[in-house]
Amino acid sequence: MHQEIELSGLPMRPTPRSFERAMCPHVTSEADRWQAVTSRAPEADGRFYYAVRTTGVFCRPVCRSRMPRRENVEFFDTVESALGAGYRACKRCRPMDRGGGDGVTDAIVEACRLLESEDAIQNRNIADAVGLSESYFQRSFKKRFGVTPQQYRRRVLSERGRGTIGRARSVTESIYEAGYSSSSRFYDGIGRELGMSPSVAHHGGLDEQIQYTVLDCSLGQALIAWTPRGVCEVGFSDSAEQLLRRLEAHFPKASLEASDGAEWAEALIRSVEMASPVDVPLDIRGTAFQERVWQELRKIPLGETRTYSEIAHALGDPLAARAVAGACAANKLALLIPCHRVVRKDGNLSGYRWGIERKRALLRRESERR
Repeated sequence: MHQEIELSGLPMRPTPRSFERAMCPHVTSEADRWQAVTSRAPEADGRFYYAVRTTGVFCRPVCRSRMPRRENVEFFDTVESALGAGYRACKRCRPMDRGGGDGVTDAIVEACRLLESEDAIQNRNIADAVGLSESYFQRSFKKRFGVTPQQYRRRVLSERGRGTIGRARSVTESIYEAGYSSSSRFYDGIGRELGMSPSVAHHGGLDEQIQYTVLDCSLGQALIAWTPRGVCEVGFSDSAEQLLRRLEAHFPKASLEASDGAEWAEALIRSVEMASPVDVPLDIRGTAFQERVWQELRKIPLGETRTYSEIAHALGDPLAARAVAGACAANKLALLIPCHRVVRKDGNLSGYRWGIERKRALLRRESERR
């Protein structure tokens, strides 16, 4: 069992909460700037830089490197002035890449490094280490990732245990080395996915028992597959053989068994033909971000549509329209997760895993039923 650890070994100083609440409107004097550096105040990030004469390196005020002596520090207003004085950029806080002043985001990135530790660690200790209040830290973390800090930690350690993430390096360091030059790009890209894949789905349904049936409907052949937890795949095609090949590709290590069908299989077919809602148990398998999108899709009323941008706004991430489209494309539960109700901003239909004509037919039936 993991033991809780103290963070006494971290290079940290107490963060004066009064200074944090003041939001650092002015950090022009050297005394104010030194206070911001020693407290690693996120609000001071991007307002100035400090350089250490003994190392020849300049940093951002939120840098987590070992605290220098005051007599060895000088301050600069810009990256250019620090470079002009002969200093080189810190490889840890990367002032050249991320001089934009989002200190909270950088605090969350630092929290990720702590959460990747093999030892158990409490949220309040992490929050103290990165200079945020515990409640604000938890809210900010979940807003960016869609999962709590401890959920993130469990997923990362699970992936690492299966060898998909190296033990010797942190996840965030791997991301930077892969070409993500800023923490904002980290969240816009791989940060939505990394360490968030459920283990069973990641391993192709290893040791899973999956039953399936193929039924005729007006949209062609319909495949419904389920586990003891609920329906895990619903798809359409003109060919039963093609549907089975897709199922085998999605769950290559599972034990697949043809069945005469379950009660919910007939309910799904009735939903196709009558454009009626259906309530069956689901075995949803996706990344944390995909699951957030899919839950939002299930809120779209019968007969209505939403755009990718509207879904992104509903998730609190207006810039994620493209990622929302990717999550829709990854959906394997036709009808049950109604990605057919998502359209382009101009109202035109976009791609659909099971064919654009099937999407058009479903929307027409639902509109008539409304």
